[in-house]
Amino acid sequence: MDAFFASVEQRDYPTLRGKPVAVGGSEERGVVAAASYEARKFGVRSAMGSRMAKRLCPNLIFVPPRFEQYKEVSGQIRAIFHAYTDLVEPLSLDEAYLDVTENFMNIPLATEIAKQIRIKIEKATSLTASAGISFNKFLAKTASDVNKPNGMFVIKPHQAEMFIGELPIKRFYGVGKVTADKMTKMGISSGKDLKEKSLEFLVNNFGKVGRYYFDIARGVDNRNVNPDRIRKSIGVENTFNTDLFGQDEIFKEIDIILEQLWKRIKRANVYGKTLTLKMKYADFEIISRSKTSQLLLTDEKHVAQIAYEMLNLLLPAIKGIRLMGLTISNLETETDPQLTLKFSNF
Repeated sequence: MDAFFASVEQRDYPTLRGKPVAVGGSEERGVVAAASYEARKFGVRSAMGSRMAKRLCPNLIFVPPRFEQYKEVSGQIRAIFHAYTDLVEPLSLDEAYLDVTENFMNIPLATEIAKQIRIKIEKATSLTASAGISFNKFLAKTASDVNKPNGMFVIKPHQAEMFIGELPIKRFYGVGKVTADKMTKMGISSGKDLKEKSLEFLVNNFGKVGRYYFDIARGVDNRNVNPDRIRKSIGVENTFNTDLFGQDEIFKEIDIILEQLWKRIKRANVYGKTLTLKMKYADFEIISRSKTSQLLLTDEKHVAQIAYEMLNLLLPAIKGIRLMGLTISNLETETDPQLTLKFSNF
């Protein structure tokens, strides 16, 4: 979907249309969760601090997120996907892989399916979507960003080598900014440069993920579309309007985060074995603590107890706290929580 959260807000509130909008954060604190295309023209991006976003775009309008609304629209979109195939692997509320090699409509061309889906999404939701069409996940994901917003891009097998060779390394899916900077310093600025590096070189310099870089430089990605893919983690982070110092206010905020986290766990119908506490101080120093359990953490009170224990290790606060977060990971579906007798660390 195109600037999904921000586009939903502009759809539902006509006064926001055509204006630079940031979902999440505020003029003084927080982080941008999504930015409209009007805001992106100024360099505003998701995960950017609100103050930086406001400096780049002085007329930026901040709006609070409405995740229940985004989830409802996401459900409409996924229903459209499932009219064509059951091989749908969601990546987030606004993005998914579809394997349409065989499809319910018996349409031979994936391009035609993508075209139909985009038309149906816009008709059902008044929102636009972009699609990437190719023969594996890496290329389809990369192609989906080429003609955004409201566009499509196809990479056919005979086009893959040239496309990858000319692709800037910073646009490779799975290569983050830090890694891209490291590669650039090594003389790797394009897919062609990456392909010239040996498997040994890439593994020595980047670890296990070096194998992935070696393969995608050659257009190889054998991952299947997995409709039963379980998300890796569920988390909640809150940035506070003013820095926290007192123990009472800190515990009050962690209780709010715990309540939000448990609601997401129940909604996702998965449980985890590892709980991680993240804390960001006023000077932007970040620290974290984790605890892992041998069995799934299926009791809300036990999760809270672990969170309190980790938090107590970091108190009293040595400086103001601007952000706290809790993440539960190592997730599994628990069919019978009654069978879980003990818990451990992650």
